[in-house]
Amino acid sequence: MPELPEVETVVKSLQREICGQIIEKVLVTEEMIIGYPSDVEDFKARLKNKEILELRRRGKYIVIRLSANFLLIIHLRMTGQLLVKDRGADKEKHTHVIIEFKEGFDLRFNNVRKFGRMYLVTEEELEQAGGFTELGPEPLSANFDFAYFSGLTQKSRQKIKALLLDQRKIAGLGNIYTDEALYRSGIDPQRPANSLTSKEIKKLLKNIKKVLQAGIKYNGTTFSDYVNALGESGSFQEKLLVYGRKGESCNYCGCNISKDKVAGRSTHFCPECQS
Repeated sequence: MPELPEVETVVKSLQREICGQIIEKVLVTEEMIIGYPSDVEDFKARLKNKEILELRRRGKYIVIRLSANFLLIIHLRMTGQLLVKDRGADKEKHTHVIIEFKEGFDLRFNNVRKFGRMYLVTEEELEQAGGFTELGPEPLSANFDFAYFSGLTQKSRQKIKALLLDQRKIAGLGNIYTDEALYRSGIDPQRPANSLTSKEIKKLLKNIKKVLQAGIKYNGTTFSDYVNALGESGSFQEKLLVYGRKGESCNYCGCNISKDKVAGRSTHFCPECQS
């Protein structure tokens, strides 16, 4: 699933391509992709003739501000892609929504597993956009500081990885960057959150921000489906120290990297450095 750095990269690439564009027509071939409104014809009618005013990211959501006070909120989920394409480009098998601009090109939503969602809402309808209104603070914001993070961990008996993945607590963290931050902090992903010392909390806080910033710098991590709006892959997979490296040697101690299930997710860790 695209995480904060991947979604941030998609937003930046879209900003260059579609800001100021006016929507001429919308095609929907898979109605389940439209989370709100429930009437797909209403969705298409609302979008027609709207101008793209601004794009931003919130957690793992893409937020497109439109004229007439509408917000198009998109969650890519597991395999979603938003691609800018020439009008004449062949439609791919898993292209389920096409937004046609008056300038003669498209924004296409590809989604192999059909888990992605698009919500067209007003500010008063934000609760209709999945879990958008329940998101915790942004991990790269000033609000995500030691005071907040320390209070969060010390009140929780959850495994630390489960807590980090909870979007209601921290918006945008996912499996890859959580594993990387815990590894770089020398913290076992299965430890109860409230067992962390102040020193460990400070170190983990620093490494969460550090790996997310690095992920953005290298345009995200590409293993299979993730690309930016121009179809370009990220390269942070070349910088990963633990995720996806089961059986390989730890860069620090030489022990083999292990893989296990934690909080229902595949988790990579060093049994020596994170003991």
